[in-house]
Amino acid sequence: MTTMQDIAAPLAFDGPRHELRRELRRRRRALTPRQRRDASRRLCRRLRRLPEVQRARRVALYLPNDGEIDPTGLLPWFQQRHARVHLPVLKPLSHNALWFVHYHAGTPMTANRFGIPEPNTRHGAHRARRCAAWALDLILLPLVGFDGDGQRMGMGGGFYDRTLAFTRRPGPRPRLIGLAHDCQRVERLPVAPWDVPLDAIVSDARIIRP
Repeated sequence: MTTMQDIAAPLAFDGPRHELRRELRRRRRALTPRQRRDASRRLCRRLRRLPEVQRARRVALYLPNDGEIDPTGLLPWFQQRHARVHLPVLKPLSHNALWFVHYHAGTPMTANRFGIPEPNTRHGAHRARRCAAWALDLILLPLVGFDGDGQRMGMGGGFYDRTLAFTRRPGPRPRLIGLAHDCQRVERLPVAPWDVPLDAIVSDARIIRP
C-alpha cells in the first residue's frame, strides 16, 4: 500500500529507464481501490477547471489499465457539454500507432492485444466514427511517470509518440495533457529524443505546465 508520505515526496531514482518504469508501475498498482477512486475524483475536479478542457469539443481520453489514474468520471460532464469523446484504438496493420474512435454507451468493444478494452476494429474502420489526431481539440493521455519540469515517461511502446509526432511541426494540433497519480512523480526524468512534449501534466495533487 502506498502511503500519503510516499505520495507527497517525488521518487529519487538513479537507474536505467526500464527499471524506473517498472518501479513507477509498481507504485501505482500498490494504491488501494479507495485511493484510486479518491484520486480519480480529485483529478477530474482539476481537469474541469482548465480552460482548454472547458473549451474542447472533440476530445480523446483513455480507459484505465494497469493502475492508471481514471479520467472516465469526465464522461458525463463532456456529454452535458456536447463534446464528442474518442478512445485510442490500436491501428490495424500499423507499427505502434493509434486511431481515435468515437465512443458512447452503445459502442461495441473488444480487448486489444494488451487486454485493454477499445472500440472494435470493424466499428472503428468507418471513417465517420474516427477523428484524425490533428483535428482533436484535446487529448488526455496516460503517463507512467513525470517530473516537476513537465517531462514525462510513457509505457515504452511509442504509440502516442508516433501518432503525435506531427505536433512538432507547424499546423493544427490538439492540446496534450498527461495524467498520472501523484505517486508517479519523479525528482528528474531522463528524456528521450522521441518524447512528444505535453502542454500540461495533471495529477490528483497538482497541475504542471512545462
